[in-house]
Amino acid sequence: MTEARATIRGAEIAYEIGGCGPDVIWAHGLSQSRATEYALPLVDWSQVDARLLRYDARGHGMSESTRDLDGYSWDQLARDQLALADYVGFGRYVCAGASMGCGTALWAAVHDPDRIAKLLLVIPPTGWETRAEQAELWETIGQLIETHGVEAMIEARADIAPPDPLVDDPGHRERQARALRSWAPERLALVMRGAGKADLPPRAAVASISAPALILAWTGDVVHPMATADELARLMPNATIQRASTRTELDSWTGLAAAFIT
Repeated sequence: MTEARATIRGAEIAYEIGGCGPDVIWAHGLSQSRATEYALPLVDWSQVDARLLRYDARGHGMSESTRDLDGYSWDQLARDQLALADYVGFGRYVCAGASMGCGTALWAAVHDPDRIAKLLLVIPPTGWETRAEQAELWETIGQLIETHGVEAMIEARADIAPPDPLVDDPGHRERQARALRSWAPERLALVMRGAGKADLPPRAAVASISAPALILAWTGDVVHPMATADELARLMPNATIQRASTRTELDSWTGLAAAFIT
């Protein structure tokens, strides 16, 4: 992997490129980064033939934080991604992402449909009617971190059940906590509050996306509900969906992603 930094739309973004094959850009989820995703990758990119660009989104990981909360909306993060693709010389590419990165990918396809060859949409987040309640929660968590620090957020999430494929994973909670403890509180609070500004593209815009799409969703997660994944599959004319309720099904995602991309 070649690691580098670039100033993209007013923020310094850390990224890496490596591999051979179709051009793919992967966008991580909220409060994640390139580094924390290595602990439990939803897709093991070392097993996928691709020229892969991974980056830390604005305010995450090694990338720069900015004060404008609107800059953390998925709409604006998609504009960051498209500008980064321009900077590194990617033309048409496979746009892939998890959670926040899934929202980013959908907006990228809306903003520049001719640029996106395929969409790999992993654990789609809340959207549309269900988004307002989640956005309010992220704002509350952001304020909690600002007042009481990162440990308060970890404690607040202690009673939330993991997604079904991770129910029997004894290391899941510790990985989550370790990832959160890697943050400076003021940076984490910013991205959490910024997530309250985010939503999926309007349904009509999603229905206009003609690129082939593979949706990988898991059950038992209120932050990434199956209802969103099912609605995306219904709206997008060339989408297929795969559900995971067990660890075995989750572990199949890398193979499914590799077959879809290549």
